[in-house]
Amino acid sequence: MSLTEIRIAGFGGQGVILAAQVVGKAACIYQDGYATMTQSFGPEARGGSSSAQVVIASEPVLYPYVTRPDVLVVMSQEAYTRFTPELKDGGMLLVEEDMVRLSQPHSNLKVYGVPATRLAEELGKRMVLNIVMVGFFGAITGLLPQEALRQAVADSVPAAFRELNLRAFEKGYEYGLQKGLENTEDVRLLPLHSFDE
Repeated sequence: MSLTEIRIAGFGGQGVILAAQVVGKAACIYQDGYATMTQSFGPEARGGSSSAQVVIASEPVLYPYVTRPDVLVVMSQEAYTRFTPELKDGGMLLVEEDMVRLSQPHSNLKVYGVPATRLAEELGKRMVLNIVMVGFFGAITGLLPQEALRQAVADSVPAAFRELNLRAFEKGYEYGLQKGLENTEDVRLLPLHSFDE
């Protein structure tokens, strides 16, 4: 795995930090790579902005902060507006499609949408939308093996909710595989505007 910068963002209560921890754990514990994670969030317990930066690599990470993300996962409109301009030219933007409206003319980014909240609700618990997003992220990016991410999910959640979270992961992963096979002219693959490196 080459060095990849990832930002996951949304609002408090969506499990942004846990999603980032799962990705980092999959890379450094279950894939013999390296990872760093930093996080920031607003002062509110729920509803304020929340974001986490993960850098994964096959060699030790010398600088722990994301400068120009290769992958941006957004679960709120505010996160989309704030962080999309930072994405690398040609980067990947993964959006929670029921929470985020693409609001500008777009070119030169790969954009994929997933109804993560609805998929989580189908499982009976809206709170697992973050793990649905992790599964979707895994299938779309192909950065980490499915099993490494799956093990990281199992190891990161309370035992009482492990089965639910694993089902959420599989649901997101399956949705991502389906999306990845669809024609790139799909309405969810709107090109975003180009940004300089």
